[in-house]
Amino acid sequence: QVQLVESGGGLVQAGDSLRLSCAASGRTFRRYVMGWFRQAPGKEREFVAAITWSGTTFYADSMKGRFTISRDNAKNTVSLQMNSLKPEDTAVYYCAASGGGSYYLIPSYAYWGQGTQVTVSS
Repeated sequence: QVQLVESGGGLVQAGDSLRLSCAASGRTFRRYVMGWFRQAPGKEREFVAAITWSGTTFYADSMKGRFTISRDNAKNTVSLQMNSLKPEDTAVYYCAASGGGSYYLIPSYAYWGQGTQVTVSS
């Protein structure tokens, strides 16, 4: 089992950067594909980015070039660097762990963090 705790959210202005971190418990961290999702008020949760144990990355089209996902298997952490933030990036961001399946699909992820709020003001 994996427990995930996100941190790093906050209130920023449009154009600013923010780095989210997710700390995972458990010795099997490196077996999981790690993903970031987000959910804005009144909207469905959506895929942001994912990274395999070996470092292969995947991004939603709207995040390519602005967001960077990374992981440190030795420290059991995964991060999301967000640059050039826009008001439409405002959402609760969730870290999640997947044991298999399509990386961009919510049902593929068995473990979820509690989320961290990111608010981007215009």
